Amino acid sequence: MARNLDITALRSFVAVADAGGVTRAAGFLNLTQSAVSMQIKRLEEMLQVKLLNRVSRTVTLTPEGEQLLSYARRILEMNDELLARLTAQEFEGSITLGVPHDIVYPVVPEVLRRFNEEFPRVEVKLLASYTGILREQFGRGEVDLILTTENELREGGEMLVEVPLTWVGAIGGKAWQARPLRLAFEPNCRFRGVALAELDKAGIEWEMLIQDESERVIEASISADLAIHAVLEGAEGRNCARVQDNGALPRLPMTMINMYMSKVTRGPLTLRLAELMREGYMKNGRGSATASSHGNDDFAGRLALAEHL
Repeated sequence: MARNLDITALRSFVAVADAGGVTRAAGFLNLTQSAVSMQIKRLEEMLQVKLLNRVSRTVTLTPEGEQLLSYARRILEMNDELLARLTAQEFEGSITLGVPHDIVYPVVPEVLRRFNEEFPRVEVKLLASYTGILREQFGRGEVDLILTTENELREGGEMLVEVPLTWVGAIGGKAWQARPLRLAFEPNCRFRGVALAELDKAGIEWEMLIQDESERVIEASISADLAIHAVLEGAEGRNCARVQDNGALPRLPMTMINMYMSKVTRGPLTLRLAELMREGYMKNGRGSATASSHGNDDFAGRLALAEHL
């Protein structure tokens, strides 16, 4: 009597192999850790082999597990390709995208609009937060694709663009002339440390006049000419402008906007969203990656956008 492999169990096995552990794989699969462990155990019992070495915190594959992984990838690829081709008009799914709140505009809304046109039944959950928090969520398997603002490219990432940091203040404001220099920053803002380091290096005294978790409070303080701030060029805000200091303030360094994609949940939808993100930054005039312009006609779906600030 023929026996059939459990596709769900195979998907869990590949996720564990890619994520390096059951806990992270469970996060990517939206399952409990015990559910993933049971699926792996059921697969081992069916095949009558041990697939994982669990002697340390990092899970590794046995020789039998390595052999199965190659077959499992091919089986899942064919399974997903067949479903995509035969159920294109009914395709549904969800992707979680994480973006630092200060680079949501101007590229991301247009990318999501284009993705929605191609996949109107697919839900995209947008998480807007700080780079450090997004990286933690990505590491736990809670996010499929993230953008980051960093001064380096980490393993598995792709640099989309390099953008200079710039000082911003009120339109026509004079807060930048005050000494000590009055600043306004969120406590978790990555640019805060960069700005303070450059000021210290230049020997300019400063005081943190406004410190608040709310981006709106920071922007209101800046637009009222109470303090100045540092943002990526192009993200100055409606009521703020680049400080015209004529060299009185130190020049701020370049910052990378990087993209990271989950190995576990990587599929046609995530790959297409990543491709549109590359094209978006290229269209914006700053992209450094080579963008492809071909579309994706094999699917249809709908975008539901949920922001979690």
